[in-house]
Amino acid sequence: MGCEMRNNVVVTDGAGTTQRGGRHRAPRFAAIAVATGLLAGFAVMGVAAPSAIAATTKPLTAVSLTFDDTFSDQLNALAIMSKYKVVGTFYMNSGRVGADGFLTVADLKNIAAAGNEIGGHTVSHPDLPTLSVDEQKRQICNDRVNLTNWGFKLTSFAYPFASSNAQTEQIAAGCGYNSARMLGDIKSRFGCTDCDYAETTPPADPFATAALDEADNTWTLKDLQDSVTNAETAGGWVQLTFHHVCANNCDSLSVSTTIFDQFTSWLAARATSGNTHTKTVGQVIGGAVKPLVTGPAVAAAGPGQNGVVNPGLETTASTGVPSCWTTGGYGNNTAAFAPVTPTHSGVKAEKLTMTNYVDGDGKLLPTLDLGACAPTVVAGHTYSLRTWYNSTAVTQFAVYLRSSLGTWRYWTSSPWFPATAAYTQALWTTPAIPTGMTGISFGLNLFRNGTLSTDDYALYDTVGAPAIAGPVVAAPTPQIAPPVSGKVEVAPPGDATPPK
Repeated sequence: MGCEMRNNVVVTDGAGTTQRGGRHRAPRFAAIAVATGLLAGFAVMGVAAPSAIAATTKPLTAVSLTFDDTFSDQLNALAIMSKYKVVGTFYMNSGRVGADGFLTVADLKNIAAAGNEIGGHTVSHPDLPTLSVDEQKRQICNDRVNLTNWGFKLTSFAYPFASSNAQTEQIAAGCGYNSARMLGDIKSRFGCTDCDYAETTPPADPFATAALDEADNTWTLKDLQDSVTNAETAGGWVQLTFHHVCANNCDSLSVSTTIFDQFTSWLAARATSGNTHTKTVGQVIGGAVKPLVTGPAVAAAGPGQNGVVNPGLETTASTGVPSCWTTGGYGNNTAAFAPVTPTHSGVKAEKLTMTNYVDGDGKLLPTLDLGACAPTVVAGHTYSLRTWYNSTAVTQFAVYLRSSLGTWRYWTSSPWFPATAAYTQALWTTPAIPTGMTGISFGLNLFRNGTLSTDDYALYDTVGAPAIAGPVVAAPTPQIAPPVSGKVEVAPPGDATPPK
């Protein structure tokens, strides 16, 4: 989860989606032009040009250390960078902030206070070109709104999975950003072999700026140093991308604290020995902070309208899961999902088979997104949840809520519904939706070995909800709404990591 795309692949679909790597850039400016441009950039930023510049023949090189995905162990990088007085850009997913293993708002403020830049990386890290235009706007624009409301000035953006197309670039610009970063468009032993060693300054396309492949646990100190010294030959801009910075190879996308310390110490010294200077992305790109833009809101379904998208599971996504749905679960068990017949109606239903059960559960849920799939709800209203099912074991509704920030948390579960051989409608009315909650996702689960088939989901505001068609099993409605106290769910649309 959270990995960026590597290698130099080009994948296109009917919408023209491109995951780019190894793009052929226009020839970089001559060394004197690069030097002149970067010197001008230093003057604009109010940074005095080092006296060594006049004495060296090496062109100016800017290096930006960037960090993706909001991981809490990036605080290790912060401590090292502060020690050597080096700054960078931290690209944040606002929907992950505060989740287990991720940075908090207080952490972000400490990062910014040390002179680093906070950038945007979407609310929940989806593959943007796979989403509708409006959902992309909610992901990009609302992430910038969230981070701005926490006190940060947002001008720089990075595409999750380094995935974008022309439309996505336009949306990033329309949301108020000054630049957006790709990956894999700089020459290295890990990726592009026929690209340049550095991005131009200014970049040819500020909304598809070229960067090296993401650093991972196969990168050595020499690899990091080579990425800089190779660029110093002609100058320009080098963007390095990190995810985890930790000891003991904590993740495949990690760089050890030892290597990062050695590299940062070496990099800081390049200001005099190599005419190389670390800069945030915003310092390299420049430009004013633009006004905020909010993504389009999604209205709740009206009286008598089913708020569930693809309620009969008839449309299937390329992943094999019903469109606008995701497979969820947690714990020690084996949960397998597959389309099945017979159905309650139509030609498709979905069957969950649970084996090797020790703990946890498995379930099918509307995608935890910002409104394209997950139904919108209104605080203070109650909702009628309905699903046709047959099962060999008891089941219950598991319910998740989305906050106004776009953060998903587990909320509550219904009482149990009995096993039944024939399709029967499970019916449960939620307590009142708590203040600050804007979206809902729900589904029947299995929490023991057995099978569960579901079809024809529905969610209605209880005001104007249609009458119940039997056979039906109803569960009592709670009188008091429980708090939304579950852990923050960090699974983006289409991600394999299940909600708990």
